[in-house]
Amino acid sequence: MNITILGAGAYALALAYRFNKNKKNRIIIWSKVESEIEELSKTKMNSKALPNVIMPSNIIYTTNTQKALEGSNIVVLAVATKFLSSVCYEIKPFVKDKHIVIASKGIEQESNLFASQIVNNILKTKKICTISGPTFAKDMVKDELVGLSIATKNNVTKNAVIYSLSNELLKIRPTKDFLGVELCGTLKNVIALISGMLDGIGVCESTKAMYLTESINDTRHLIKKLGGNEKTILSYAGFGDILLTCTSTSSRNYTYGKMIGEKKSKKEIDDYVNNNTIEGLYTLKSVYDLVKSKRVKIPFIDFVYDIVFNNRNSNDIYEFLRYKD
Repeated sequence: MNITILGAGAYALALAYRFNKNKKNRIIIWSKVESEIEELSKTKMNSKALPNVIMPSNIIYTTNTQKALEGSNIVVLAVATKFLSSVCYEIKPFVKDKHIVIASKGIEQESNLFASQIVNNILKTKKICTISGPTFAKDMVKDELVGLSIATKNNVTKNAVIYSLSNELLKIRPTKDFLGVELCGTLKNVIALISGMLDGIGVCESTKAMYLTESINDTRHLIKKLGGNEKTILSYAGFGDILLTCTSTSSRNYTYGKMIGEKKSKKEIDDYVNNNTIEGLYTLKSVYDLVKSKRVKIPFIDFVYDIVFNNRNSNDIYEFLRYKD
């Protein structure tokens, strides 16, 4: 299989690494950031995204969109959601009949659309899937055993992606529930913000477990209300990714929340935001607007929104958990 990875950040590189493990694949990585491609071409590294990780020597790097997509069978969208629309418009002339894999997570601001909706609106293809699950990039490039959910209604696409990506160190479980998988992939970053705050405040493990249980139930409720399959909460994309993202300092969303809980200075927090992609922060307003527009009550979203945008005291988490319906 010829695989094109769009994006050269940590997760894009980790996916390229895993596709490359299956020797039957040929990998091209594309990015519009010339400095990233130049460094990868010369050193096989992206020192900012994945420090000390040397990528396989046979992977090709380019900033040329047509070259990146020419002859490819599978195209992986692994760019930040805020760039997804522009990337889709750029690749549209070159992706007819190719399998599209969405690895971007979150909801686009302004439109409040999930990644699959953005891609469908622009590329208008049925050969589309979303992958999501508990997979830190740093673990994937260390050949650790990991699992992913793949959401698609196209069996040919499903089989092509599983064939080219799965192996004894990467298990993939299929589902047709696009909405559930994408909602879990979005909300886990928001849930992680409060998980980090709880750690920063210094609550006990039992209280953190209580919060995670409440937020998982809220997510299940929202999936059902929006028309998805509530059982998706038990998948790799659901419980698996929530558990990973909401309990580890390797999660940027968790770390951001922890800094708020620890009452770090505004400068320290702003510096962290400016130097790291905080998906939950970018997604939060869109999630808040989406929930309000659907008239669904999801208390933890309201709570974290008030902390981030309305200067509510993070210590109010005790009252929130104590009296939450």
